Amino acid sequence: MFTLSLDWGPAAAYSYMIIFARVGSMLMLMPALGENTIPVRMRLTFALLLAFVFYPLLAEAIPARPNDFAGFLEILFHELAVGLIIGAIIRITVMATQVAGAIVAFQTGLSGAMAADPTQQGMQSAVFASFLSFLGVTLIFATDLHHVALAAIYESYEIFTPTTPILSEDPMQLALRTLAGAFSVGVQMAAPFIVFGLIFNLGAGILARLMPQLQVYFILMPANILAGLVLFALLLLMMMGWYLTAFENHLAMWRG
Repeated sequence: MFTLSLDWGPAAAYSYMIIFARVGSMLMLMPALGENTIPVRMRLTFALLLAFVFYPLLAEAIPARPNDFAGFLEILFHELAVGLIIGAIIRITVMATQVAGAIVAFQTGLSGAMAADPTQQGMQSAVFASFLSFLGVTLIFATDLHHVALAAIYESYEIFTPTTPILSEDPMQLALRTLAGAFSVGVQMAAPFIVFGLIFNLGAGILARLMPQLQVYFILMPANILAGLVLFALLLLMMMGWYLTAFENHLAMWRG
């Protein structure tokens, strides 16, 4: 006589919930996929579907269902913490565009021009920083780097298994290294503008010493803005290529 057992139901629901805890928390903070411009219901639906796709691949990596509710909460909060840590650290990586945009705006004399940045929770930032951040997110989708981000979510289970204890020092050190790396990438992206600003201000200072009665900086401000915009247009491709390479290398770190 053929019988159908339903004992797999609670175990399957438990494994799915544990997988969704990490996947959902990572997608909430991950750049490109977790932006506030994407509706909340759409992000939630995508996280549920992605957890469903990962379920047959990761079910064996999930520890056995604990006998008590306290054990379940321990594993659940562990996965939530891992997802938030990884998502936040990857989010720090995209701050390179903020650093580069702030430097470009300062060197071109447009640091006072502010605009809402959709990639930074709607906060205001320099126009160049907002443009570079939004362009970076667009290029992540255009170059299919979001596929690498999804692969990093799956392969993060090889680095942080659900039974691996979380040591507070490790995430802190990783966050510091990531922040330093993002700042370094941002400075490298804007390095030509730093050189441009030094040369332009040095020349303006010499001219001001030679002609004290002339308002040199007031006269040269339009030229500074125009030269900065032309240089920005010429170097934009190089800057974003450097940024995408750094973003891909950072995601590759989670893939081992």
